[in-house]
Amino acid sequence: MKKILFTLLMIAPIIAINAQKDSNPFLKKWEGPYGGVPAFTDYKLNDLKPAIEFAIQEKLQEIDVVANNPEPPTFDNTIVALEKAGKKMSQVYAVFGIYSANMNSPEFEPIETEMTPKFYELNNKYYQNDKLFKRISTVYNSSEKEKLNPEQQRLVWLYYSNFVREGANADAQSKERIAKINEELAGLFTKFSQNQLADESNYYLELKKEADFDGLPTELKNAAIAEAKERKLKIMGCIANTRSSIEPFLTFSNRRDLREKAFQIFTRRGDNDNANNNNATLVQILKLRAEKSKLLGFKTFADWSLSNTMAQKPQKTIDLMMSVWTPAVEKVHVDVADMQKMVTAEGGKFKIAAWDYRYYSEKVRKAKYDLDQNDLKPYLQLEKLREGMFWVAGEVFNLGFKQVDNVPVFHPDVRVWEVYNKITSKIVGVWYFDPYARKGKRSGAWMNATREQSRVDGDVITLVSNNCNFIKGKEGEPILISWDDASTLFHEFGHALHGLNSNVTYPSLSGTNTPRDYVEFPSQIMERWLATPQVLNQFALHYQTGQPMPVTLVERNEKAATFNEAFSTVETIASALIDMKLHLLQNPDIDPKKFEKETLDKLNMPKEIVMRHRIPQFGHIFSDDAYAAGYYGYLWADVISADATEAFTEETKKGLYDKRMAKLLYDNVFSIGNTVDPEIAYKKFRGRAVTSDALMRARGFTPTTKK
Repeated sequence: MKKILFTLLMIAPIIAINAQKDSNPFLKKWEGPYGGVPAFTDYKLNDLKPAIEFAIQEKLQEIDVVANNPEPPTFDNTIVALEKAGKKMSQVYAVFGIYSANMNSPEFEPIETEMTPKFYELNNKYYQNDKLFKRISTVYNSSEKEKLNPEQQRLVWLYYSNFVREGANADAQSKERIAKINEELAGLFTKFSQNQLADESNYYLELKKEADFDGLPTELKNAAIAEAKERKLKIMGCIANTRSSIEPFLTFSNRRDLREKAFQIFTRRGDNDNANNNNATLVQILKLRAEKSKLLGFKTFADWSLSNTMAQKPQKTIDLMMSVWTPAVEKVHVDVADMQKMVTAEGGKFKIAAWDYRYYSEKVRKAKYDLDQNDLKPYLQLEKLREGMFWVAGEVFNLGFKQVDNVPVFHPDVRVWEVYNKITSKIVGVWYFDPYARKGKRSGAWMNATREQSRVDGDVITLVSNNCNFIKGKEGEPILISWDDASTLFHEFGHALHGLNSNVTYPSLSGTNTPRDYVEFPSQIMERWLATPQVLNQFALHYQTGQPMPVTLVERNEKAATFNEAFSTVETIASALIDMKLHLLQNPDIDPKKFEKETLDKLNMPKEIVMRHRIPQFGHIFSDDAYAAGYYGYLWADVISADATEAFTEETKKGLYDKRMAKLLYDNVFSIGNTVDPEIAYKKFRGRAVTSDALMRARGFTPTTKK
């Protein structure tokens, strides 16, 4: 009778909440093909806030059911029950994230500002639920755990370690303060992101006369004209304040004065003398993180952040970064000397500045290798490269792609493909593609998993998306992209393939839910397939003639493969080092500009280069905690991906298309999510631990044989 009464008391609030689902589109069960998909065409922003509030309340009720279960804790009634809880919350939050990243607007911003702290409040109540943690601890410490299979044991470990990491063992006073800090951080993260987006949206470079277009490739000129029309500006054209627009302008514009203006607009995002200045906000974030880490028993936020990664210790990441940093800086000085010679030869009376680097780097590339980006672009059509990615996925992972029109999308630019196994014909997922830049869409490129693959509650397939910011040109003309953009396209598709290949039971271990410094490995190794002859011969086709990229051009591109690698290495590692050093501060009461300058000076940062992400615009580390003290992960994962690439190429003439190695990659990397410790999984793939020698060779530096 007691158990029956308990059950009735616990489900009554859920029944009340369920009544609300029928009237709110965001709360309705996803219906339609593929096990259900988001009904984007039915959603209205007015319904989003109440949907979030209902979904949060429902999840809290479901958590309470698990926490207050009178039965002794078991794997099934505690861990599996939590895996099944909060489905509605997951759906609403996924759509909320798409609005935030892909469709941000003045109407959405107040909802985001108000609701983001609510999500953090939910997490606080979840991780600080003493009854729930006791049940998880009981399962974790039970001798019965040994009877579970390895994936189940990994899941138990994940739950227990996550709760401990979030302060489940802290005293009551500390828990109260941690909860308050988390909610404060949520508001600051939103403020930082909205400020950055405002500067990206509101600032642009005006091109007022024909001379302002001097040196620009046709497609960039057309894009600038289209951008001005889109903004309803009464000028000839404009360059949007996004990386995908600014960097090509800095590379090709013959107007040094305009290059400087473009550079300043871009590097001052979040650092302008306006309401969107992020400096005070980021200092508040750093202070709260430092305080929280101490309450959790860690010396610094960096120590806390790395506690669930492969690296584990901050010094280990610094050692790796410095081992690459030093040779990269030395190479930059050599490259700058070559550029300076060219300036002198042209009669220039100036020293290479940061807004000159890309421009003169291209000139040096042309002189040394008879190659510039404009030689490659006519062969790099966005749609053909997309077809090339699909082909690679078929060759390596036996995946096929079929475009469909029966899935609602959140914007007319978005297209959808059904993904299936070509051998079994089984559908494994759905891939959404949102390729173009637009107002309200954050800059950069990223992958989303709107739903994780799992089998814990039926066979659920994943829904993933790739999102980019390519610039539309003239109507009806193909979109031509740079080699770097093509690499980014393949990179993000690697994340998608990590999700699409997932073959696990539990959603918490699925797809890209791996340690942060491992998750970039599948995406970075995917970049390597772009340069293979098989892709270039079939898909790098001239947009006018349809002819493949000539062998001589391919060879010139290969010879220039490591050219300018020092530049990209320095700008990226500079950001990663700044990130780590910021989060190693125990008292981060700093002036961000002063800290940035003094730290880079100590590192002997070349004055001709700036960080890839200056501190006031470093969304990776200040829009949430995901990459805070974790930007090093790109380098860490690239060490792994370079080493893994050599596993394909050192023993077989088939190279990256070797079927045996592809199966090992699938079995030990792409399909297993976080069901196996990454160190163990990689050794199963490679036959040994990873070393950094391959990365040094790939970047044209001298190998050091350091991990």
